[in-house]
Amino acid sequence: MAAPIMLCDTAGMSNDRWLECRMHGPKGDIPYTVGGSDVAAIFGVSPWTTPLELWLIKKGRMKPPKKMNADQLAMGHMLEPIAAEWYARKSGNHVYQDTGLYQHADHPYALANFDRKYIRVSDGDDGILECKSCTYHKADHWADGAIPLYYDFQLRFYLSVGDVQHGAYSCIWGNNPENDLAMPEIERDRAMEDMIFERLDEWIWSLENDKPPTMSGVASSLAMESLARIYGASQPGLPTIEFPRKYERSLRQIAMLQGKVRDCESEIKLYEKEIEAHSVRIAELMKEHEHGILTTTTDKLLIDFVTKRTKRPDSKALKTKYPTVYADVIKESQSRKVKVSVQPI
Repeated sequence: MAAPIMLCDTAGMSNDRWLECRMHGPKGDIPYTVGGSDVAAIFGVSPWTTPLELWLIKKGRMKPPKKMNADQLAMGHMLEPIAAEWYARKSGNHVYQDTGLYQHADHPYALANFDRKYIRVSDGDDGILECKSCTYHKADHWADGAIPLYYDFQLRFYLSVGDVQHGAYSCIWGNNPENDLAMPEIERDRAMEDMIFERLDEWIWSLENDKPPTMSGVASSLAMESLARIYGASQPGLPTIEFPRKYERSLRQIAMLQGKVRDCESEIKLYEKEIEAHSVRIAELMKEHEHGILTTTTDKLLIDFVTKRTKRPDSKALKTKYPTVYADVIKESQSRKVKVSVQPI
């Protein structure tokens, strides 16, 4: 395979200009591109976006949604040099920055910026380093040399674009590099690479031929969030959609399960009323006390009757006394939920 083509140097480039280059190349002559962070979304394994949402963005039919975790992303960028520094110290490899925007020699749509590159001290071979950071509760995703699948796709894509045989990650989640740092390594896998680019070729074809992907295989919670971002709020007055028969099984399943949920909710309310009825006698005896105990020959029954206090703004008073402040701080939320009811003909 031939060496990659360096399209431009991104050093000192504004974020808007960098996004333009990533989207269509520095000359604007690449209709559709794929970057490393796109690959997991195209395969339907990204935790953040779906194939359909990405497809619409690439087609220019949807603006990229506003990042809800913008501060977290900014922190991730700030931590990149620290992750790179600790990888260099612990591995002994020479780490350096390469700010070029590269194009795959055989797949012109494939573009890549690398966090860092390195030269292996053992044999002088080149490698690509991905610098990551995460919170403590996601540290187990990197335990025992594991690599999250969505990041694995990203680095394998970079190895192919850069025509490099070795790759590594430096992921940090705390301030103790002995315990809070993962540095797994991967080697180029041509069979997996062929599989990745076969799918990416299909993806580019779908863009060129205006064939949007479906939500098939995407986690249901992410799919619903993505559809809400794509289509927004429902619009009153639009005509009723006539569904084809192939959806009957799914619709009947939804109706049946929603009926079971209603039955469970009714049963829960009955239980709660019965608990309340039994609790009256207990509360009478407890008075102001928080804890009680009943000891039997086999066990102890521990009773808690603790006052829980919560404080929240009085929205009615806030709106009346400080209407301008209320208007500034009020936050509208919206949601849509599929409901199916069966109506006899």
